[in-house]
Amino acid sequence: MTTYYASTRRESFATSELPQRARIVVIGGGYAGLATALGLAERGETDVLLLEAQTIGHGASGRNGGFVFAGYSLGEASLLERVGSDDARWLYEATRRAMRTIRERIDTYAIACDPIDGGVLWANWFDDPRVLQARQRLLAERYGVHWPNVSRDALRAQLRTERYSGALFEPDAYHVHPLNLARGLARAATTLGVRMVEGARATGIAANGGAWRVHIGAHSIDAEHVVVCGGGYLGRLVPQLARALLPIATYVIATEPLDARLQECIATSAAVYDTRFAFDYYRALPDTRILWGGRISILDRAPAAVARLLKRDLLRVYPQLADVRVDFAWSGLMSYARHEMPQVGRLAGGLWFAQAFGGHGVATTTAAGEVIAAAIASSDDSYRRYASFGLPSTYRPFGYLGAQATYWWLQAKDALRARC
Repeated sequence: MTTYYASTRRESFATSELPQRARIVVIGGGYAGLATALGLAERGETDVLLLEAQTIGHGASGRNGGFVFAGYSLGEASLLERVGSDDARWLYEATRRAMRTIRERIDTYAIACDPIDGGVLWANWFDDPRVLQARQRLLAERYGVHWPNVSRDALRAQLRTERYSGALFEPDAYHVHPLNLARGLARAATTLGVRMVEGARATGIAANGGAWRVHIGAHSIDAEHVVVCGGGYLGRLVPQLARALLPIATYVIATEPLDARLQECIATSAAVYDTRFAFDYYRALPDTRILWGGRISILDRAPAAVARLLKRDLLRVYPQLADVRVDFAWSGLMSYARHEMPQVGRLAGGLWFAQAFGGHGVATTTAAGEVIAAAIASSDDSYRRYASFGLPSTYRPFGYLGAQATYWWLQAKDALRARC
């Protein structure tokens, strides 16, 4: 399944051979692992080894919509209810700091990931302005963040569709080529001394005295610290972590280049997602394609099926594109926890983890990587802010059925609300 991102990959970096030991081993070459490794290197920790089972950015980090925005899969109101005002504000602000960190790294390391500082539009699918008003007021009053309102007419000047009734605009959000961002972060880390090994699937982790031993087939590596960042591709490497997450598929397509026709439907550099639980997300690409994503499923569908599903969704918003060809279609596995928050922390001694970032992974993975890097490098305890969410079991395989049923139920609620 070739993705648009793989076909436009530019960034490269040096790889290493497997050593016998490293002070810190990071498992997983997605954003969480890369942010941890680079965060450690920027703090002076140079004896860092990153292991990736496939290639850097192979998983969700190289397959997503490319949105860099604040927040978590758990909404802002629910976050306040769960942890209270102080922790909720700290956690939300951590994602805003992560957005700035990513942008600074793109500039500092000259990462060729096509950053577009166009903001993000949260478009109202429903003909009810209270949807936007409630979130706008909550963000301003409880988080100190202002998202300007975009009227129906102003929005239609940017998005040539009658589908939406208005929007909120997140001005400091941006979007990127996610695979090139991942590979650029890998290059940045290697220039600071981090060793990267692709095609190195960790098959076991065992306590070894006061340290750890990581097994890669018949090879083993001794380490003081191990950071597990496998996400939806973790498998059974650490059973306690595997039981606490559900790998869930999401789908993405990219159209053929539209050239001048792009302005007939999308006349903005902002990325877009809508107010439904089961929302669409999309953006114009630099080569005038439309990248369109959406849906959540326990099924990892074939490209042809993904193309049919998402083309149908696209035409519900932009029927004028009925004759447009879909050139790329793919899926990727996100990892979700029951509480819809990232799972970040320490299992025992020097065994750390960062996973379950859901559909908000670009900024949240960097936030997690930063707190783990700070904990290892300088004994900072900010990672404990995530502790209350824990590692509740997802009761696989029954959890898959529950997740799919919940999605269908919420999708039906969205449809009913749209008719009212």
